[in-house]
Amino acid sequence: MSTQPVPAAQIIITIIPIVGIVMVSVLVFFFLLWRHKQIICQIKSNTYAPTKFNLLSFCLLSGILLFVIGLILSILFSIIDGIGFVLLGGLVPLGCGISLLIFFIISIRMKTSNDNANKAKEGTE
Repeated sequence: MSTQPVPAAQIIITIIPIVGIVMVSVLVFFFLLWRHKQIICQIKSNTYAPTKFNLLSFCLLSGILLFVIGLILSILFSIIDGIGFVLLGGLVPLGCGISLLIFFIISIRMKTSNDNANKAKEGTE
């Protein structure tokens, strides 16, 4: 028996991810278009209230998630394949997670130092 896959199966396996990516892209495009039109209508009718995005909470959450996922993948890939290029699959999210957590820590420290400086400035006036 031959271990070569059937050419038709190779084509189907190649096309499925492409079709999935195209379908998701179309969905995202139409969602963004619909959201844009909705915001325009709300602005015209004076009912638009912009939502505030909490960047620090987002950085903390995504940093923790990426750090944990990257750590697990790095350990798994190092056990399975050892040190090699495969390990980058875990080290990239690990590095991104660490950098987001560092950004969060620095932002919190800057925010508290600015708050303390503002309080001291208000106290002297």
